Amino acid sequence: MNIIGSAVVLAVDDPALSAQFFVGHLGFREVLVAQGATHLSRDDAATDIVLRGSAGIDTSQRHPPTQGRAVVSYTVTGIHAEYERLRREGAPLTLPLRMEPWGEWRLQLTDPNAVVVQLVEWIPPAGA
Repeated sequence: MNIIGSAVVLAVDDPALSAQFFVGHLGFREVLVAQGATHLSRDDAATDIVLRGSAGIDTSQRHPPTQGRAVVSYTVTGIHAEYERLRREGAPLTLPLRMEPWGEWRLQLTDPNAVVVQLVEWIPPAGA
């Protein structure tokens, strides 16, 4: 097997609203919009995002909201500049930029359908 791509499929109430968020704040572009799904991609190593209307998801694949939210996490470079850009844009930052004790800078923002996007930048240990 040779994996040549990857995508996270997210069931959301309003795919167009989430697509607008990912395109506007995170630099994705729409690759395909068809049959209630929107496929988003970037030109770097980011995993693609496929947004599907939750009404179109088979009932066997639905989960009650109490089982947790989806979190999409990206390891990035230049997180401080990204944080400032997102703040200037008025992006919905739900966890401000902070240094975690385990050695990463982290921030989170949440899209209009409650999908949490986490951006992290790892800091190498001293002497590495």
